Formats: sequence, structure tokens, C-alpha cells
Amino acid sequence: MDLDLNIFKSLIPINTLYDTNLQQLAQSVRVEQHRRGELLFDIGDHDPDSIFLLSGEIVETNAEEHQNRIRAGSEAARYALANLRPRQFRAEVTSGEATIARVNAQLLEKLLAWDQVTPDVDSGMEVAEFDGSTIGDGDWMLAMLQTSAFLRLPAGNIQRLFEHMEPMEVKNGQVIVRIHEPGDYFYMIKEGSCKVTRPTGGGEALLATLGRCDSFGEEALISDTTRNATVTMTSDGTLMRVSKQDFLELLEEPLLHWVQAEEAARLVRGGALLIDVRLESEFKQTRMKGALNIPLYMLRLKAPVLERGRAYVLYCDTGQRSAAAAFILSELGYQVSVLSGGLQAFRG
Repeated sequence: MDLDLNIFKSLIPINTLYDTNLQQLAQSVRVEQHRRGELLFDIGDHDPDSIFLLSGEIVETNAEEHQNRIRAGSEAARYALANLRPRQFRAEVTSGEATIARVNAQLLEKLLAWDQVTPDVDSGMEVAEFDGSTIGDGDWMLAMLQTSAFLRLPAGNIQRLFEHMEPMEVKNGQVIVRIHEPGDYFYMIKEGSCKVTRPTGGGEALLATLGRCDSFGEEALISDTTRNATVTMTSDGTLMRVSKQDFLELLEEPLLHWVQAEEAARLVRGGALLIDVRLESEFKQTRMKGALNIPLYMLRLKAPVLERGRAYVLYCDTGQRSAAAAFILSELGYQVSVLSGGLQAFRG
């Protein structure tokens, strides 16, 4: 079902967005139709969406059975329904049918904040010109904004990151990153696909295949070492690259959560899983009790086996490799912490 933009842009606080961000947000909205008696959400829910009533009628009921009846088109319907988390109300459709719009609450907040740090040039304020044409189309920007990593970045960091990105046209078969070479850039894929490999005795081992909005190159930048794999394009495409300095300042620092040994132990007692990102040989020699070994170079391949709802504490010898691993898992949407100083600090 299509979204009625005239209704959508009258909703609060969506009505304060500049046109570019309004259009981008609209592309991500899910419009749903519900029948009488269906629940939109229940008390205690932690769903990630802000829900707006576009047509029909619903009733909100809290734990004390206090009710609010809301009709589409009313002033109350311009606001998201019972928008606190966990939900304080149950919302039930009372009309024959009702239409709602589901808006990702984090994305909406990000765009609202972004509007404040990058005002529209039509507003009359003196700002550096910044629009989707400088780095590619708005679809790609919107897709990047909805990735786990970008949703966690401060709006100012996102603006500066996009401003510092350099486009790079690439060809099928082109080697972008070569193992054992120094790291100088972090890459995001705007269009195209690539493979991540490491040499073996008789050829190469495929570690991962990457596509649109995936990224690579962070390990060497965070751990300040040489590249640990080779990345080769498997199609023509466009990459966006960010220098090491900009990456460390704008991306790495906000995304990593460092913990001391005491805090790490508390997290593990609460159900977090320890992950040792050192090599198998190092893990066999010495390890922390209860730890799972996933070497850094295998992380992209093994990440899908990890539970989404669980917390993880990552460690290595000093914290450098585990920081790189934490960045990768954060990008993939996992809740991760890094043991500050690694095993060296823990032993001390």
C-alpha cells in the first residue's frame, strides 16, 4: 500500500524535516492495514517503530484500564501512538479497518538531528553545500543511515563522514586491498560486490562475499597493522572510501565500548559470552574460562552463528585485535564490549 505523502508530512515531528530527509524517510516507511480487534502493540513491548495512525480508529489501554480513543485526522493522530518504550499502553483497532505507518524511530531521530547540523540551503543559513549528489544517490545514503553502525553514530559524525568520503570507480577483478600491505583507507560499497580471501597452501580461502552497503578495511586501521586479507571486486562498481585519520576519529571511537576487567566479569555473570579473537594456536595455549574462540580473520564468516539478543565481551592479548572485531560485530548489529588492555591487563 502506498504512503500518502500529504498526510505523512503533516505528522509530528516529521513535519519539521527538510524535503530531502522527508523523502528519504518516506522510502523506509512500512504502511500496514489492520482489521477490527487486531493489536498494534501491547504493554511492555520494545518494538523499534514509531507508529502513526493514517486512517480508522484505535483505542489505547494502559495497565489501569485507562483508555484513549484516537481517530485518524484528529490532532492526537498527528503524533506517534503511545511512543514510550517499553510500551505503556496496548493499542487495538476499533474501526472496521485501520491504516498505520511504521517509522523506524532511530532513523527518524537521526534525520531530525541531522537536519539541525546540516540545515537546508534554502533556509538562508550559511552552510557548506551538502546533498546526495556529492557522494551518490539518496537511496544509498538512506540505506547506509539504516545500518546498525550508522544508527549509533552522532549526527555530526555522520555529516562529516559523508563530507569526507571519496568516490572510487572500480572494475571486476580489481584488487582493492592486498594482504600484508599497510592500511590507509576504510571502504564502503555503494554499488557492486567483492570477495574477501586469504592465501592457503594450494590457493585461496574465501572468507566473505560483500555487497551494497557492506564495508571493509577496518581491521588494519583499528589495530594499526597490515591488511589481514585480500579484497577483490567480483563486479564493476563504486566504492566510497574514508582516510584512516577520518575513520578513527568519526567511526571507530563512537562505536567501541571499552570495559575494564571488573565490568567484563559483571557482564559475563549477567549472561554475556566471552569471545577470544586471537588465533587458534594462541587460544590453545592460554584462554579465559568459558571463552569461545573466533579468530579475527574468521569473524565475518562465523558471525551468523552468534545469537542476536546476547551480549558479547571480546578480548585478545592487548585489545587491538578485539577492537577491530568489535567494530565488525557492531556494524552487523551485535551488542559488544571490548576488554580494555586485553589479557595483559586482565593478568595484571
